[in-house]
Amino acid sequence: MSLMPVAEALERLLAGVSPLGRETVPLELANNRFLAEALRSTRTQPPFSASAMDGYAIRHQDLAGERTQLQIIGEAPAGHGFTGSVEPGQAVRIFTGAPVPDGADTILIQENAQRSGDLITVLEAPRMGAFVRPAGLDFSSGDVLLAPPLKLAYRHLALAAAMNHAELPVIRKPKVAILATGDELVPPGTEPGPDQIIASNHIGIAALVADCGGQPLYLGISPDDPVELATHIRRAITEEADILVTLGGASVGDHDIVQEVLGKEGMDLSFWRIAMRPGKPLMAGHLGRTRVLGLPGNPVSSLVCGLLFLKPLLQAMLGNTPGDTTQKQAVLGGDLPENDRRQDYVRAGLSQDADGHLIATPFSRQDSSMLGLLAKSGALIIRPPHAPAQKAGTPVPVLIL
Repeated sequence: MSLMPVAEALERLLAGVSPLGRETVPLELANNRFLAEALRSTRTQPPFSASAMDGYAIRHQDLAGERTQLQIIGEAPAGHGFTGSVEPGQAVRIFTGAPVPDGADTILIQENAQRSGDLITVLEAPRMGAFVRPAGLDFSSGDVLLAPPLKLAYRHLALAAAMNHAELPVIRKPKVAILATGDELVPPGTEPGPDQIIASNHIGIAALVADCGGQPLYLGISPDDPVELATHIRRAITEEADILVTLGGASVGDHDIVQEVLGKEGMDLSFWRIAMRPGKPLMAGHLGRTRVLGLPGNPVSSLVCGLLFLKPLLQAMLGNTPGDTTQKQAVLGGDLPENDRRQDYVRAGLSQDADGHLIATPFSRQDSSMLGLLAKSGALIIRPPHAPAQKAGTPVPVLIL
């Protein structure tokens, strides 16, 4: 079977993917959720002309000359507006957020006034309308202020609260079942046998799923046994997972049985083996309504494939336009040899020169088992198939990590 180009594999993976259904959640639980529909304000903000400072509400036309004196007729703290009207020669003591009384049009800040009993002397005259926030300065009732595609963050939630929404319509989180496979794997925190290693891929993939707005469901570690593997796969279906991610066992070795077992369980294979490094054994298909993504077992391959394929799949399910917004231009900080027929994602350190240009310096070793290098990397240099040798200083595309 020939190797499929990365772009074609991604196109096939995303074909027919549409946003999941919507649900309504309390405002306080909507952080990092994806908005499902446009949100209109139910009120005007501020709902009245309000004072932006502590001071005195006055009529600007009363400021006839220097050291004007005005009579204080009342007080307006926030939440308790003055119910009367400001007449010529009068002022109302006012505090930030309080409604500007009828008749007043300007705020004289307290620093520019001298008070003696119920009289104030204007020390420095304000401009007309100074420190008055007009009604609707921020927004008006009926305004659409939040709309998809949008990942809700703290500032959006504060705005939604000000719009008087206690609940928000959001896209349902994609449920992603994650299954590690291999006799050699044991969970973190346990003592491995003499021929075993600590499983790590599921931790990184679960974190990636959560970061992208999905709901990770860890199915555990399945040994290289067809019966046990099938049992784990059936659990993903029972749990109504939107995506099943398998880790390892999808290559061509005698003990790589994941694709075979998935086939017996009814998976329709979409593609397998990609012209990329790291991550050639990537597999994708459908098991009923559940999308299947088989990631390689090597830790770096697994995480890079998760970034390049699982992340866009989640984006599409959440109503976002799939695409990696972290791709930027950098210059090489070291030489690179010519590339072969596979698209290469080269781990690199990332720095900036004095002018702020990004510099991507490739690490000399790129073994797909070396998580330490991935953790130290700031970017992946993207090298197309058959790219010629490149010298330091050459512009290159990179994925920011």
